Order: sequence, then C-alpha cells, then structure tokens
Amino acid sequence: MTSVTIRVLEGMEQGRVYSRLKLPVTIGREEENSVQLNDDHISRFHAKIQDHSGRVILTDLGSTNGTKVNGHWIQVRILQIGDVISVGRCVLLLSECQSDKIAVTPEEGDPFRTAYVKGGATVEDDSKHLDFVDPLPGSAQEPSALFPNGRPELPSKLSSLQQVQMSDLLSYLHERVGVVIKQAVENDESENGRVVQIEWEAWSKQIALMSDLSEYIKSLHSPE
Repeated sequence: MTSVTIRVLEGMEQGRVYSRLKLPVTIGREEENSVQLNDDHISRFHAKIQDHSGRVILTDLGSTNGTKVNGHWIQVRILQIGDVISVGRCVLLLSECQSDKIAVTPEEGDPFRTAYVKGGATVEDDSKHLDFVDPLPGSAQEPSALFPNGRPELPSKLSSLQQVQMSDLLSYLHERVGVVIKQAVENDESENGRVVQIEWEAWSKQIALMSDLSEYIKSLHSPE
C-alpha cells in the first residue's frame, strides 16, 4: 500500500497538511475528493494520484485550467518527493511517500513516462529515473547545521499587535519565496540530475529578500 503526504503551499488551504493519504487520491473542489481545495479555478475533480507498480502517477482529469508539475503543463507524470504541483491558484508539495513496493525505473516506451503539453502537441520527457528519496533538505527530519534541532519555534505570549506583526512578516516572506517556487521550471535536459531554473527577475527578488532578512536580523540584535 502506497501513501503520500501533500502540503498546501498556496491557496485558501495554505499551510494545511494532508498526511499519509492512501492511494488513489483525487484533487478537486468537491467534498468527495481526498484533497478538497476551495478555488473556482480548480475543476470539480481536477487530478488524480495513483500507484502503478510502486510508482506514483499524477494524471490531469481533463480539467478546465490544467495541471503543472515543476512549472511544466502535464497530462500524466511520475511524481517524486519534492515535486511542486500547481492546480488553479493552489500550489501543492509532495513532501513524503511511503510504499511497500520497490520503485521501478520506467522502460523505453513506458506509457507512464512524463507527457508534457507544448504548443498543443504532446512530447515525452527524456527522464526515466524515479526514486523515493529521503526527506527534503531543510525539513524537520533533516536539521540544518545552524539549527540542529530543526526549525525554530515561534515566540510565545505575544500581544495581539505582535501577533499581527508576526503574521504580516511571515506572510511577506512566504509571498517572496513563493515567487521563486511558482516561476521555477525543471530543466529536463540537464545531465546533472534534477535541475530547476528560474527567471532573472525572480532570482533578483530572492536576492532582495536576503537583503531584507539581513536588515531584520541586524535590527533585532541591536541594543536599541
């Protein structure tokens, strides 16, 4: 039995985690879906995630506005941990996958190789590799060198005003990081493993964000 964990990065359900959903899983607006998303740009039954011989397959169910994985429009796609799925105005992350089967490397001509939609024509991806990999770098399961015990906790006992200020600050950071995630496109022609490319404008905003964060940190450490 294969299960997946999906995190909502953008949308009305932002921050929600659908933990260890047993496949098959459907995504859409209707209550009958395993992942119900409140977005009128999403079809009633938009997409489906299912198991096929130990592989996790995402299929667009003929939705009105389509489905993207890592910046590519897709009809069907073999998913890997860390893939970013865009449906309507929602952005989802496949953050965990557990399976009692062994992941299989697709053979030549496998119908479940990625199919992209480009200019009205369907073309196959050259990628044949699939692994159920370890948790994402920087997650709570893999602490960073700066925070060996995982991500730091939010401050407690904040006043109402401080809660609003903290919420505004985190929302600002979330929005700025989201620009990069939503504009990034996986380079399927790379010979150096999985490579993601972003536009220079998005990269510039990320550099500006680092500058803003540096100022925040400096001001918080100031005696005044």
